[in-house]
Amino acid sequence: MADASNYISPLIRLNSGDNVAVAREQIDPAVMPDIDGLRPLAKIPRGHKIALSPIARGAAVTKYGQTIGFASEDIEAGQHVHSHNLAVGEFTRDYAMCADAVAPEMVPEPERATFMGYARPDGRVGTRNYIAVISSVNCSATVSKAVAAHFSAPGVMERYPGVDGVIALTHGGGCAFNTKAEGYDYLTRTIAGYATHPNVGGVLMIGLGCETNQIPALLKREGLGENDRLRTMTIQQVGGTRRTIEAGIRAAEDMMPLTGAIERTPQPVSGLSLALECGGSDGYSGISANPGLGYAADLLVRHGGTVILAETPEIYGAEHLLTRRAVSPAVAEKLLQRIEWWRDYTSRNNAEMDNNPSHGNKQGGLTTILEKSLGAVAKGGMSRLNAVYEYAEKVTEPGLVFMDTPGYDPVAVTGQVAGGANLIAFTTGRGSVSGFKPAPTLKLATNSDMYRHMVEDMDIDCGTVVTGVETIEALGRRIFELMIDTASGKETCSEAFGYGDNEFVPWQVGAVM
Repeated sequence: MADASNYISPLIRLNSGDNVAVAREQIDPAVMPDIDGLRPLAKIPRGHKIALSPIARGAAVTKYGQTIGFASEDIEAGQHVHSHNLAVGEFTRDYAMCADAVAPEMVPEPERATFMGYARPDGRVGTRNYIAVISSVNCSATVSKAVAAHFSAPGVMERYPGVDGVIALTHGGGCAFNTKAEGYDYLTRTIAGYATHPNVGGVLMIGLGCETNQIPALLKREGLGENDRLRTMTIQQVGGTRRTIEAGIRAAEDMMPLTGAIERTPQPVSGLSLALECGGSDGYSGISANPGLGYAADLLVRHGGTVILAETPEIYGAEHLLTRRAVSPAVAEKLLQRIEWWRDYTSRNNAEMDNNPSHGNKQGGLTTILEKSLGAVAKGGMSRLNAVYEYAEKVTEPGLVFMDTPGYDPVAVTGQVAGGANLIAFTTGRGSVSGFKPAPTLKLATNSDMYRHMVEDMDIDCGTVVTGVETIEALGRRIFELMIDTASGKETCSEAFGYGDNEFVPWQVGAVM
């Protein structure tokens, strides 16, 4: 006879007040006609929702103890709950500003964790040591990539110990826009953020020469100047593409000795700035990887580090959980102002906030943006929200902060890295595979099936929580330790493959003329 103490229900009920549960595995009524007294009325794919009790049309559907939408038709107990019978609707949120803002219980200084990092002159700490070639405009992207490609040839970087590589950071903008508009602010802040990033030891900016985004104006605007670690040139000034490629290679070679001379030394974990990201989410994201990462994020905060939550459209419907944890009413108000900006932005562009989730999210069991957001916010743990930043602004406040970004992963992470994130934790249920040089990216798989299927691209299996093998706390500690090892130089899966050269995507906002 089976030991009842080892029984694990096929259903995951996240809050005692929920009227839906999540299928831990696929449920087939022919195989499981009765589950803990509930009779399934249809096949329920794994990660999808099943009604625990009757839900009348128009009534709230609840998960995580929160509203994730409203029944668009009467739903019987045991029915599959998804896009065919669940829709978004407006409802009142209890913002209760600062009601749950509790100062973290900090780990005493002598007991705080350390990692092996690169101490930079501005006091920040790098987890990697690259030379970056940054294009000011798309017209100089090809030349910038050619300069970096020279150093990826076999054997070249062996001549430059201590340097992780030369990366090209190119983009599709830089001209035909209004320099007084917010899109210009975003681009110049992003480029400056990468040029001064702690994971970058040397920078070469390459322009065409006649573009709107003039390099001298950018440097002046952002308080930067040429020096032995920051060089600039334009194709028109040097005399064409071939000459600029040759000059760019020489400039990078000149920076190699200085860049490679710095060594890793013991550094406090307070030097870590962690970007939190989720992409290709599924029904398990808010159950395993996101709360596990949230626990690790809380640990990092307690050790003095910085955690950057982002993706404004993907906290919509869960923003009240953050305003309650805001350190001040001003921080809470700033978050709500960004939500209102997004309402206006989507309206102007004939979209709506519930255009997210994606096709893949829905296949994985997520139905509404409210449901997706509630799971996404879990990445931020339970720490107090100390600040809200606009896109690509330099993050200076320790602890948990929020940055206003789109939900589109490359654009969001580009903003977080520009703000100073030197490590990225990326949760995924469907299997996102991006890397984001110059910051190492850890991939956290929400379910074990996908982890096994894509094991070469995934750094950690969080499906152990779904199967009941591991607690959220144990998973969070495991993630925290992997973060420290990665910050100290351990390769991520994407780094082992050399991925991460194509994910520099500054947010383009406004008219292109």
